[in-house]
Amino acid sequence: MADARTEQTRHRIIEAAGQTIAEVGLERVRMRMVAERAEVSTALLHYHFATREKLFLEALKYSFEHAGEADLQAEPPANSPHREHPHTWMLARVVDACLPSTPELRRDFLLWQEMWLRAARDLDSRLVAVDLYRQLREWVQGVIRDGVAAGEFARCDVARVADLILATTDGFGTRLVLDDPIMSLAAAREAIWSIVSPELGITTPFPTPAIGADRRRADAAVPTTGAPRRR
Repeated sequence: MADARTEQTRHRIIEAAGQTIAEVGLERVRMRMVAERAEVSTALLHYHFATREKLFLEALKYSFEHAGEADLQAEPPANSPHREHPHTWMLARVVDACLPSTPELRRDFLLWQEMWLRAARDLDSRLVAVDLYRQLREWVQGVIRDGVAAGEFARCDVARVADLILATTDGFGTRLVLDDPIMSLAAAREAIWSIVSPELGITTPFPTPAIGADRRRADAAVPTTGAPRRR
């Protein structure tokens, strides 16, 4: 029981760190701010994480492991034609998971931007960033390979298409985070899909989630005044 409580506290601190860093930026974060949000003492926070940098890297790893879980597990609506194309549906969910398409993914995207800045100046952060990108690239490649093996995608240079997906979601995701007035989530999806789908022989439009879920995604483009809600 004690170990379970310790793990719960650790997760609460990591959650609070991710929210705080996304809101104010790593350079302005103080351990006291994270402790207050996690509702723990600063002494307990330092017991789990000796430095702000270690806490930031753990928040990044946690974000990477859990980002978009609910969306990735979502299935096409009943009677949807996308049920006949499960790999196309999954690839679209991967695109959404790499975009700030929900309040939670917006927060995670901001964390990755902090990582890019930090990695340019700090070796430990750089090593973590390179490793996370390696894992992300391998994950996207696996989804593509599964679609090719099932005959749903055309044979292609899997690594190249995975890089296209990551590059385009990074680029359009940044514009969404900036609330670019001429860039919406729907427009970003369509632009990315127009680049990726010919490479894979996909002829169907981007498969969107249910209307209610998509409405929540659209709301993510509006800046939140409080801490982002955890899915």
